Amino acid sequence: MTGRLIGAIEAGGTKFVLAVARENGEVIAETRIATRTPDECFPEMAAFFHNAAQAHGAISAFGVASFGPIDIDPDSGDYGRFTTTPKPGWAGARFHDALGEFGAPIVVDTDVNGAALGEWAQGAGQGTRTLAYTTVGTGIGTGVLQDGHSLAGFSHFEAGHIAVARVPALDPFPGRCPFHGDCLEGLASGPAIEERWGASLSKLASPAEQVELIAGYLAQLAANLVLLHMPDRLVFGGGVMKTPGLIEALRLATERRLGGYVQAPQLDPGLERYIVAPGLGDEAGITGAVLLGKRALG
Repeated sequence: MTGRLIGAIEAGGTKFVLAVARENGEVIAETRIATRTPDECFPEMAAFFHNAAQAHGAISAFGVASFGPIDIDPDSGDYGRFTTTPKPGWAGARFHDALGEFGAPIVVDTDVNGAALGEWAQGAGQGTRTLAYTTVGTGIGTGVLQDGHSLAGFSHFEAGHIAVARVPALDPFPGRCPFHGDCLEGLASGPAIEERWGASLSKLASPAEQVELIAGYLAQLAANLVLLHMPDRLVFGGGVMKTPGLIEALRLATERRLGGYVQAPQLDPGLERYIVAPGLGDEAGITGAVLLGKRALG
């Protein structure tokens, strides 16, 4: 007896990671497809799961960790549907429309909540009660977990769109967010960095000043996460965070911004144990999607 099978989707801004796993988490089939329009992605996604089901057996549940904004309220008639996402063509698309033919329950959460769950269960968040996971890549988002369950209000959190202090004399770039201009995502996401400087942060010839600038913006988020949620740990992942020196600069900038106001054993001097990279690396999101699917099994 090998147990029931879980279909897992990590839907990111640049790619979809698709996997089929057993209940124990063992991945038995996996692929990646480029994120394009729903008309292109959804049929390719469904075909992968159909082929996997033919090879390994029926899929009993799906876990989806997706970019957004997306409706994650299970009681909503639009559960699993994209709302005001700035990604062209995706507003109104719904995962249930693409996966409903399998007749299996579907759990949908955000990509950062999924990654947070993966890190909490198997990665750098193990042993914490409250964990905040932030991804800095094509977009910026934060998932906050308490006891392994993502926190939300009437919708998921949108930490990437918080207002941050920008000094125009130091950073004349006006931001690129189509909704808010110079919000955090509009200033510090991967596309914002490339639009401002013509290259990714890790490829700039002399990135010291640029790293400090981006670290300063991200530290405003990190300090706010501490003040609002008091997490046991902050995990920062995503492509931008792979830039050499960025996480070290983020720790220093966050510590300066907190100014010694919050005193707790979790906040070690220098924050080397408090602000950390993902323990699962790029696998955090799909690991979380599998765990979401496992919850759908009941």
